[in-house]
Amino acid sequence: MSRSELEQQAPVAEVTAPHRYELVLPPGWIRIPLREGTKEALEKILFSHMGQVPEGIPRDDAMRFRLEMRRQLEKQARAASRNGGLDLYLPVLPRGGIFLMASFIVAEMPIGQEHGVPPGQVLARLVDDGVPGGAATEVDVAGAPALRRDYRSALDEGELLTRRVDYVIPVANDPGRWISINFSTPGDGDADSEFTDVLVELFDAVVSTFKWSYE
Repeated sequence: MSRSELEQQAPVAEVTAPHRYELVLPPGWIRIPLREGTKEALEKILFSHMGQVPEGIPRDDAMRFRLEMRRQLEKQARAASRNGGLDLYLPVLPRGGIFLMASFIVAEMPIGQEHGVPPGQVLARLVDDGVPGGAATEVDVAGAPALRRDYRSALDEGELLTRRVDYVIPVANDPGRWISINFSTPGDGDADSEFTDVLVELFDAVVSTFKWSYE
């Protein structure tokens, strides 16, 4: 079970807002907090979680591999933090001798700040706006309406297409506050392959475990 604290604000209309969210992660996946404790989490990954290396890498190169992974993780964490990220999740153990190229970020979103706009109207507007090269649909997350966007994206022209899935979720009992869960993977190099679809299905299964905690 992954738990992450939410920044606290005064409750609205004396209705308790959640203190955190919770997710059930697949085996081999970890959480890197982005607001505090990031350095400690990375140290734990480097010296504990990454005791294994992909097949084909000589034992003498294991530490070099881990240090390179540390550099890449730090880069991802910094980028996610700059974009309002709360937590970064990714697999750190190989499956079948290979590392999965995938990750997702939970972040706060600067939308719906007008408390008078019901979340349903915000979601309907986002669905109507759609998403280039993909689809936007209203779904249920933790027993409440949310948005799911599934699309393909490349950072720069000519780069490999990446499969992306975003969930946009209103914070329960806290009007005007939203979070997003943003998944990204190049899959096996084909954004529409069966392998890539399996990774998307895995992410959707993780989101299906999402719940708010009021403890």
